[in-house]
Amino acid sequence: MAIQVGDKAPDFELKDNHGATVSLSDFHGHKNVVLLFYPFAFTGVCTGELCALRDNLPKFVNDDTQLLAVSNDSIHTLRVFAEQESLEYPLLSDFWPHGNTSRAYGVFDEEKGCAVRGTFIIDKEGVVRWTVVNDLPDARDLNEYVKALDTL
Repeated sequence: MAIQVGDKAPDFELKDNHGATVSLSDFHGHKNVVLLFYPFAFTGVCTGELCALRDNLPKFVNDDTQLLAVSNDSIHTLRVFAEQESLEYPLLSDFWPHGNTSRAYGVFDEEKGCAVRGTFIIDKEGVVRWTVVNDLPDARDLNEYVKALDTL
């Protein structure tokens, strides 16, 4: 079961597409976090969602908010994906131990070996304030993220 609104968001330490370590606690006290899980780089729906975020980046990466996108791909795959799609926000690898962070948030599909489309908006104190979880083929509505961020 996915983490719910009002829950303390589980901390994590993952490598980004440049090999740097990023943790949720890095943003504690000074930025809200939009934590977005997606199945795989280079797939149609995922590419569309991540490029839509890129095209609206000032809404999701600014003085108050940080976007973190997590998949079960390797950092090498994510580096190429980010370069190819001009993605200038952190793509985090939940590759090894495979899916540990996705499992902690309750969005790992054991049969398919990847995360489903889960999004968690986490406030500056580390509490989940909004969430949506969609099945693999169902894209998310970015306008919902913006509305949720406006309430923080």
